[in-house]
Amino acid sequence: MTVLTIPPTRAKDMQRAKDFLFEVYGEQLWTEAQYLELSDRTNQLIELSEGRLAVLPMPTDEHQDLVWNVGEALKAWARKHRGRSFIAPFPVRLGPRKFREPDVMLYSAEHWDRVAKQHGKPPDLVVEVLSPSTEKTDTDEKLAEYARASIPEYWVVSVGMPHVRQYVLEEGQYRLNAEWGAGETVRAVALPELEVVVDEIYRSE
Repeated sequence: MTVLTIPPTRAKDMQRAKDFLFEVYGEQLWTEAQYLELSDRTNQLIELSEGRLAVLPMPTDEHQDLVWNVGEALKAWARKHRGRSFIAPFPVRLGPRKFREPDVMLYSAEHWDRVAKQHGKPPDLVVEVLSPSTEKTDTDEKLAEYARASIPEYWVVSVGMPHVRQYVLEEGQYRLNAEWGAGETVRAVALPELEVVVDEIYRSE
């Protein structure tokens, strides 16, 4: 008999926990309340799509460095402009039975009411850091889903070489507005005065 603690207490249990969750719950249809209860009891990143669970892979150290660096930059803007920023895990409800876990998200002061204790409604900006296992989801499925949820701006951060893609919502669909590389600065369209230096995103300490 295999016994797992949720959340796992040892690193080697992480993959076993993911496999366990998928095998037991992967094909079960979940209500939003059931999903939120489960996500509140585990540190494993879990999304809900059309009532089915999607268990996300554990992030690498490089992925986490990028997430934290972006998160720090957005947090600085949020403090100055009375907004709110979060890094995963913090589920975002995009629609009925549809919750995603953006790597980083930012809410303007005008949209504080979209933030609840356990999850949020669509933010003003979402950022996803790519990884091989999630790249197709981030650049295909989530691109469409975030647009349908009317999120004004979406940044996609590559792992490895410095590269940030900026998508801006126009008439219900995202348009690739700009691509930024080393030595350049990402400038938000949807949020005033939000600028992030690409080299700062990719710094390692």
